[in-house]
Amino acid sequence: MIILVVNCGSSSLKYQLINMDNEEVMAKGLVEKIGLADSQLTHKWSGQKKVIQQAIPDHHVAVKLVLDILTDPQCGVIKSMDAIDAVGHRVVHGGEAFSKSTLITDEVMQALEKCSAYAPLHNPPNIVGINACKAIMPNVPQVAVFDTAFHQTMPAKAFMYGLPYELYQKDGIRRYGFHGTSHRYVAGEVAKVMGVPVEKLRIINCHLGNGSSLCAIKYGKSVDTTMGFTPLAGVLMGTRCGDIDPAIVTTIMEKRHLSTKDMDKLVNKESGVLGISGVSSDFRDLGDAAAKGNKRAQLALDMFHYQVRKEIGAFAAAMGGVDVITFTAGVGENGIEDRAAICQGLEFLGAKLDPERNNVRGKDALISTDDSTVKIYVIPTNEEIMIARDTKDIVSK
Repeated sequence: MIILVVNCGSSSLKYQLINMDNEEVMAKGLVEKIGLADSQLTHKWSGQKKVIQQAIPDHHVAVKLVLDILTDPQCGVIKSMDAIDAVGHRVVHGGEAFSKSTLITDEVMQALEKCSAYAPLHNPPNIVGINACKAIMPNVPQVAVFDTAFHQTMPAKAFMYGLPYELYQKDGIRRYGFHGTSHRYVAGEVAKVMGVPVEKLRIINCHLGNGSSLCAIKYGKSVDTTMGFTPLAGVLMGTRCGDIDPAIVTTIMEKRHLSTKDMDKLVNKESGVLGISGVSSDFRDLGDAAAKGNKRAQLALDMFHYQVRKEIGAFAAAMGGVDVITFTAGVGENGIEDRAAICQGLEFLGAKLDPERNNVRGKDALISTDDSTVKIYVIPTNEEIMIARDTKDIVSK
């Protein structure tokens, strides 16, 4: 079975074509700056790469361009679109309506539209991508895989906020959590690497990148996570503020005469390590600046490391202990210094980092000492293969 995995952003489209007989990635690529003057497609296959720069006014054109290049005589990997058996879509927010991946029907599309109010930056482009694929491939099954679904096992004591209960009942105000596909993949992968059933492990997974979230995974199920009603909550991120006193929002809006749109931009796009450092939202740039004596860059890093470490401690308490801590995503997989700083002070939990083993990037690796009672691992995430696996399972049934 050959599956096309699609991940649509507001102005981008990431894709992978995967042969599920052996889970081989046949081709992958990125369409970026959709709707802008300098839009382009970067396509990779068999160790080769091709960049196409042309006008890509919308996602419908982007999907058509992807299908054209996948079937191109020179750089394509399939003879025709008929070779594609199904399409799996990443959908950020499924609300309470979806606790698992699902075949896309008209009823599902209506539910996704309702969830757009909860994720206005993410769900609308996801929906546009689905509609574009349906229009071009009307007879190919489409499957939605939700970032929020894995967290539907959280108990009410973890997902409820201290607000009037009717806001939950009528407006769906609660913690939903995100990065669920990544957290689910890493939990399964570290269990496989350790040779222990995931149902016997208490895992704290640190998905750290420009967007970051931690997840407490107890015996295979999410019981708590740092992101909340939106992906804005939790630890300090690249440009997102993370958890703050809610009164700060109204105070700033009143003092600076900001609209809700202005305030949303401030907390989502102008805050985080970028706002603290004034340097960059990229952790590599922060590390370089801090090494040259930039105190604000160092402060941003210190805040990030402290907040991640604090959440690890909180989740260990929530689960009554922890067996393994995993690091994944851009910073988690590649930030050697970041992992070292986060783990410094976790010895009281029985988590001891081995500096030599920690000198690793982008591959499965045990990075704790032999006498560490809590194991620490680097596990590269692979959301695309999870989407493809779910798509295969649903279509096969």
